[in-house]
Amino acid sequence: MLKVVAQQSFKHKVFTPQVASVALRSIHNVAETIPKDLLREVQASRPKPMREDFIGNKKLSTEQLEKLDVNLGSHYAPETLGDRIAYRAVRTLRILPDTYFGNDHYMRVVMLETVAAVPGMVGGMLRHMKSLRNLSEDNGWIMHLLHEAENERMHLMTWMKCLQPSIWNRLLILGAQGVFFNSYFWLYVFSPKVAHRAVGYLEEEAVISYTHFLEDIDKGIIANGPAPSIAIDYYNLQPTASIRDVVLAVRADEALHRDANHHLSDRIAANREDILADAKSEEDKIHSRSASPAH
Repeated sequence: MLKVVAQQSFKHKVFTPQVASVALRSIHNVAETIPKDLLREVQASRPKPMREDFIGNKKLSTEQLEKLDVNLGSHYAPETLGDRIAYRAVRTLRILPDTYFGNDHYMRVVMLETVAAVPGMVGGMLRHMKSLRNLSEDNGWIMHLLHEAENERMHLMTWMKCLQPSIWNRLLILGAQGVFFNSYFWLYVFSPKVAHRAVGYLEEEAVISYTHFLEDIDKGIIANGPAPSIAIDYYNLQPTASIRDVVLAVRADEALHRDANHHLSDRIAANREDILADAKSEEDKIHSRSASPAH
């Protein structure tokens, strides 16, 4: 009896105007008591592009985007057993979106980016934990990998302004991300070299997919509408930029990730993981040349 009375009393309190008023005040108090440094950081935070081409005060035109060096057709020929396994796995995985999405380029790139944003975060997280365990610096890997993950997420946020996936496709994305995250996690644990090689091959396929996207826009199969404002701001594009301009910019990003991940895999194979040391060496060479007297 007491339990029933307590339940009725609780239900009565939950729906009273007084309780609702207290809840609203609590929400307002939370909003008004944000720590100042947290507020400053959030207000100042802005995703930054990875390619130097997109950084600057001058907004890029279509002509400039078309001149971006993406080295179409670039392919890293497999050399080791791990390379061959990575390449065959990625080529096999491509069959699924090719079969299911066909020429639905928007849904294809949404699925692509939900997967492509995983490796950088997983690699960055695992190297972060390794740095903590070893009580040592990470030598330039973590920030790059996390930046890569953010860059791929910005691609996804851009394309989400162009379509709304069905419930079925959202479930498909959920399942694909779960499988890929766990698979890539364990692959990186056991062989970071093969993991980065696999991402390099994945990005090779991404460049191909975005090239097909461009071709269908040029053929008139896909309407070349206005670019989402999020992409205009992120890539420093002209206010009149189009979807085609965005595809050109995103493809350039994927080419960067392709080359970067193949390079990272090569560094692991060569046991030269200290990127910062090599970067400092290159910087010293530049300073040395500039300081040398002209002959």
